[in-house]
Amino acid sequence: MPQSPDEPVETAPAQSGRKRDPSRDAAILDATLEVLAEVGAEGLTMDLVSARAGAGKATIYRRWTSKTELIIDAVARMKRNQVDLQQLPDTGTLRGDLLGLFKPQSLEENERKLKIMTALAALISQDPALAEAANSAMVEPWAEAHTALMRRAVARGEVSASADIGTLSQVIPAMAAYRALVQRKPFDLAFLVSMVDGVLLPALRNHPSRGDEAPLSPPATTARKRAKSKSV
Repeated sequence: MPQSPDEPVETAPAQSGRKRDPSRDAAILDATLEVLAEVGAEGLTMDLVSARAGAGKATIYRRWTSKTELIIDAVARMKRNQVDLQQLPDTGTLRGDLLGLFKPQSLEENERKLKIMTALAALISQDPALAEAANSAMVEPWAEAHTALMRRAVARGEVSASADIGTLSQVIPAMAAYRALVQRKPFDLAFLVSMVDGVLLPALRNHPSRGDEAPLSPPATTARKRAKSKSV
């Protein structure tokens, strides 16, 4: 009998002696995303995922003790599949590399991902303690990619070594998560360009090396006052 969304998730007895099959994990996580997009977090049950993946519930429970853990892992896998850390863009400029990460998607795929993010947002609203895990699942894969690109930019002298790339690498991924979870908007090229040109690159440029720091120019009003006093 299918499990009611309001019922506590039962825990299957631990079974030993079997090795995990990564291919089965992938199939289960993909099935979780499909079900999540169709029925939301509240409607998702282990029975539905089990049927969609063609896997026994015991197989699922050996890896995930609750549907919450399953959903978080499924979203994390989806995000990691969106960026290949081994084959990052290499255009010669940080701007080109960051924009090169963007992969256009169909309206159907964007709609599907928005449904998944909406389901995740609903899950977080019911249990705020999940916010950190959900944030890590959504932000970390892209932050790792941005960190790698920024380090490459530092190595070629395009970005100062004093720039706080640890923090700045999370800016766009975090804003993308906010855009998806709160604003219910897709991650599109226009948004990426505005973040890269209006936020990220200016922030990186405002971190000169200590030896390269130049005194700030006086405000225009102060400069005019000085010029006036000299002419008197």
